[in-house]
Order: sequence, then structure tokens, then C-alpha cells
Amino acid sequence: MIMLEEARDLLKRVYGYDSFRQGQEDIIAAITGGSDTLAILPTGGGKSVCYQIPAMLLAGTTIVVSPLISLMKDQVDALRRVGVPAAFLNSSLGAAEYREVLRAALNGEYKLLYVAPERLDAPMFGELSERMRIPLIAIDEAHCVSQWGHDFRPSYRQLAGWITRMEDRPLVAAFTATATPEVSRDIADMLALRDPSIFINGFARENLSLSVVSGADKKRFLTRFLQERPDQSGIIYAATRKETEAVHAELLRQGIPAGKYHGGLGDEERADAQEKFRFDETRVMVATNAFGMGIDKPNVRFVLHWQMPGDLESYYQEAGRAGRDGEESECLLLFEPQDVQIQRFLIEQGAGDDGRKSVQLSKLYSMMNYARTERCLQQFIVDYFGEKGVQPCGKCANCLDKSERLDMTSEAQKALSCVGRMKGRFGVAMAAKVLKGSRDKKIIQFGLDRLSTYGLMREWPEKEVSDWLYWLVAEGYLRMSEGQYPTVSLTAEALPVLEGSKTVVRRKITTVRKAAQSGGGESSPLFEALRDWRRAAAAREGVPPFMLFFDATLRELAAARPSSMDELMSVKGIGAAKAGKYGEELLAITSGAAADLSGEPDLFSRGGGAQPPSGSARRTGDAASGGAGSHTATYDLFAAGKDVEEIAQERGLSRVTVENHLMRCADEGAELDWSRIIPEEQEPLILEAVQRLGGDKLRPLKDALPPEVDYFAIHGVLRKHGISKS
Repeated sequence: MIMLEEARDLLKRVYGYDSFRQGQEDIIAAITGGSDTLAILPTGGGKSVCYQIPAMLLAGTTIVVSPLISLMKDQVDALRRVGVPAAFLNSSLGAAEYREVLRAALNGEYKLLYVAPERLDAPMFGELSERMRIPLIAIDEAHCVSQWGHDFRPSYRQLAGWITRMEDRPLVAAFTATATPEVSRDIADMLALRDPSIFINGFARENLSLSVVSGADKKRFLTRFLQERPDQSGIIYAATRKETEAVHAELLRQGIPAGKYHGGLGDEERADAQEKFRFDETRVMVATNAFGMGIDKPNVRFVLHWQMPGDLESYYQEAGRAGRDGEESECLLLFEPQDVQIQRFLIEQGAGDDGRKSVQLSKLYSMMNYARTERCLQQFIVDYFGEKGVQPCGKCANCLDKSERLDMTSEAQKALSCVGRMKGRFGVAMAAKVLKGSRDKKIIQFGLDRLSTYGLMREWPEKEVSDWLYWLVAEGYLRMSEGQYPTVSLTAEALPVLEGSKTVVRRKITTVRKAAQSGGGESSPLFEALRDWRRAAAAREGVPPFMLFFDATLRELAAARPSSMDELMSVKGIGAAKAGKYGEELLAITSGAAADLSGEPDLFSRGGGAQPPSGSARRTGDAASGGAGSHTATYDLFAAGKDVEEIAQERGLSRVTVENHLMRCADEGAELDWSRIIPEEQEPLILEAVQRLGGDKLRPLKDALPPEVDYFAIHGVLRKHGISKS
């Protein structure tokens, strides 16, 4: 109990949160209570906190095994920023850096040491581990140890041997986001966990809206989708390098800042694309599944799969990279039947023995069923991972679809009866040919033309008969066997239909199932001001903006408008270290912003269309910033030669407020030295972007311009050339 109290204190003091997410506290209690642990939490469910807090509580240095170099770096950077000593050992370090980390680890200077699995057998590390005090080994991405999983890695198989050889075996905690019951058992066995506490913390992600879109013109759909989300960051996954290149080229043609990432690019080009996406310099990343596992970017608002992946584990792991900050986000799958053939080809041409390929093909059929089902999509996924009794989510495309329902009982009975008479010896294609009444030579050879169900659906195109059979598979009336040549047979669910005691209802086919709209909320001027401060502060420090604060924290700051350090510390996501480092700058914005956003033309409302706050939160300019002529006082200092930073410091205002004052003066006819506001080389770039995109919205202009062009310069050009009016 004492440990849990200390854990809650660390959560608030270090991370800035008042309470744990669902399941986190139980996992932490098990680990700190001395139990080996297997925890299955969905992507974005907060796995890292479950081993980072025990590491801070337990004496010694916790070893974290992770296969992802970029994720190691992100987590170590994030820990150091909140005052937790941490380091990593992987191939990205030079020899001198590696030795320095080893030296510090030997001296007990770290609470967490991240290690790639390939490093564990290195003699230097073996010697180190014998001399270190290691209370806990946390194994991330633990599904990689199982040959039944979707991402088996041989290097993980050495973990159990390495752990058992340790003279004083530490606690072991394994974490993964995607594991079926079979894979979970295999993880526990392969890691030789001792009587482990097992936690399955709900696979449902309440902030994700899932959709499957079929029959759409993909390019037109993508154009409309992105136009409706001009400010959002997202990932588009394609199955092949060729498709990745094609989609990327299409986005560039549309003027959308996009990057690309696939295995055919050089290391430097991939690293550059990844960094630009992390730093919000490119809004959209088009990639194969080689991208993303090591990206802990919290503000991805959508993940769109251009083609169907090969298994539900990969799909949900990739889709789960949306909304890691808890904000409403969208996950869309653009599905076409030929996607199945592409994935079959990739499996058959890939590495692995026949047994491994058989497992992959079985997973492919489950993925195909997801793409065709009319059940709640979230419910389908959690059921696949062995979690029963979850209610429909109410927000996926299937739950929201109000299309007409058709009674298809008669058609189902025909199809099920035919499959039953074929006695599980043939696949969907052959069953479709029998129902269609095909004269294919194999039909005649096997005597299938003599079945009573032969030709019962001859009025249907054969492709539609196949689709109907696959739909019956997806809904659980039929099952497909494993292996390279799967056969189809009846399930217990088919019997009531054949007996006439159960009806089968299918949605009237529509070409596009529209996604649920993201509910992230309108952006206020203050929120935009905080985002711009974050972008500038992150650029100064050379880190991605999310390393400072998540969007959710900035949104709460904008709503709460704290005016003291105590009020600031009550905002979720602001712990002691970040409050000490950034508190004064944040308070300068939040405490002064209410006045400067209450009726004055602001630098951001034109872009987001948000209205100033109403009611008691609004204060007059006189009360907060020194009278109705506050903006003219700012102008006088600017005209006297002081720059924006100097004026902000002298007047105790935020930089955004000073820039706002100067734009108001320009609107009122005051003359400004535009050369001090608009860098000479940026003006033609801004004008060209305005000519292409118009000047009525700022965000599209900002996204289309180089990252060094700020909103102040854009506003300056609009005012200077009379394009914008207050």
C-alpha cells in the first residue's frame, strides 16, 4: 500500500497526472509487490508508465529491452526532461558514447537503462549486468518472442536464457499491445515467467473511430478526406513501395506537405523523413509498415490504410498510432477484394517455413473478415484478441450506419446448404462456381454439378456469390481452414439459419461508409498561441514539439487559463520539472491572453474561426493590459526601435500579445516598418502561397510554407498588401 501511495505521488510529481489510466495501478502493484507480470495493453494505453514508475520505486537500475532504436531515444529524452536519469545502449551509439553509458550504469547513475535485445549477449554487457543491481527487467514488444505472433524476431528467443543465467534473477515484466490468447501463453512460456500476474487491460480504444470504406475512388476519397482535415497530422499506410511512391506523389501534387518512408529508401532519407514528421514539419506521412513502431508521436489524428494489411495485429497496432494523447482520432481502412491477393502473394513470397506461412494465411483471413463484417468494428477486434462481453462502441462506421437492412435468409440458406453438401473439401471459389452453375471442368470432374444446390444462384454474378460467401465467413456462419489452400465449412451458427429459426439480415450495400467525425473540438486563439509558443520553444531546444506538452495539455491550459503556479500545476500533464522550466512563459501567455483575445483582432482567429471566450472569462483590455490604448503603447516602443521580444519583456506581455497589438495598429492605419516583420526572402514565398491558396485562412498557408516562416510574417504580408482586413 505504501508503494502505491508513492506511485501516485510520482505520477503527479513527475508526469503531472492526478490518476492512473484503467489497469495501470494494478500492474504497478503486481510488479512492486514482487510478481512476474505479463501486461497486454492497447497501443496508446500507457505501457511505459507501468514499468517506469516501478523502476523509480525499486532500488537499482531497471533494464528495459526494446527492439526500437528511435523509441528508446524518445523515451530516454522524455524521462530526462522530467528529471529521471535514464540512458540507452544500441547501435546508434559510437564506441566512446557506449563506454560512457556503461561506466555510468556501473556506478548506478541510471534508474532505467534501455537495451536492444541483440546487445544482451555482448561480453561487455554480460560483465556489466553481473556487477549491476537490477531489480526488474521490462520487456517491451514482448509478442516478438512468439512464433505465433505477427512480428516474430529470433533475437527475442535469447531473452529467457539470458535471464535464467543471471545469478540473482530479477523480476520480469513483459508488455505488448497485440496478443491473442495463444500468443499470450507462448510469451509466458518462452520467457519462463514464474507464476506471472496476467493483465489484459481492454483492447478497446474509446477515442478511436474505426471505419472500413469499400468501393470508393481512392484518390477522390483521399482528396476530400484531407481537405476536411486541413490542420491534422496523419499516417497513410500502403502495402507496397510502389503504392507508397504513388500516393506520396499525389499528395505533393495537391500541395499537401507529405513525407514518404519505405525500405527502398536510404537510411539517411528515411531518418530525415521520420524526423520531419516528428517535428511537425510534414503533416502527413505515407509509408509501408516499416514505419511507425518506434514513433511515439502523440498528436497523430488519423491513420488511413490505403490497402488492407496482412493481419489484425498489424492493423490495430498501426491504427493505434492515432490518438496516443487520448484525443479523438480516426482509423480508416480502404478495402478492395484484390487486397487479399496482394497479401497472399507477400506471404507466399516471404521468408518462413510452411507452418509459419499457414499461420500468416489464417491471420489474413481474419483480417479479411474484419474488412467485410457488419458488426461493430471495435467489438470485432476485441473479440479477436479474446476479450468477450464488450458492448458495441457506438461510434465506428458500422455502428453509425443507418442504411436499409435486407432480409437475406433465403440466400443464406442456399449458400450454407451448398457448403454443407460439399463437406468441407473445397474452398470459397469452388462453392461459388457450384452456386453459379459453372461448367468448369473441375466441377464436372468432382461431380459437383449433381448436387441439389448446383445453380441455385445462377442469376448472381460469380464474383458477387464469392463476396456473399466471404460475408457469411465474416459474420461467423462459415469458417475457413488454415493453410495455403483453405477450405470452407459450416459453423454451429449456420444450423439455426438452415432450420429456419434465425433470420439473416444484411445492410444494403453502399459504396462508402463515412467515418465518424473527429471530436477534438474547435481550436481557440489561446490554444493556437500556446501551440505556436510550443513550436518555437521546441525549435530552440531541438526536440519535437510533443516532447514539451501534448495537445491535450495545451487545450486544458487554454480552457483553464491559469494565472498562478499552483493553478498551472493542476493542469494534467504538467509536473514539477516542466512547471519549473516553462511555468513563467506559460503563465505569461495564459494570464495575459484573456484580455488580448477579448475583442481585439488576433493573430490566430482568422485561421481557426474560433470565437473569443464568453461570459466571466472575458475581461476588458483596460483591466488586463493597461487601458484602451495598450496597443498604441506597444506601437510606440516598436517605432522607437525595440523588437518584439524586448517589448514583451518590458511590458510583461507575451510575444503573441505584442504581435497582436502591432497588427491592430496596422489595421488602424499606423505605418509599420514591414522589413522588421517580414524577412526579405520570405515575402515572395508568402505571396506565391496566397496566390495559390487565398488569404482567408492562415493554417493552409502556414502548412504550405517552409517551417521558418511564422504567422507574424504571414500576417505582415497580408496587411502590407491589403489582402487581409480586420
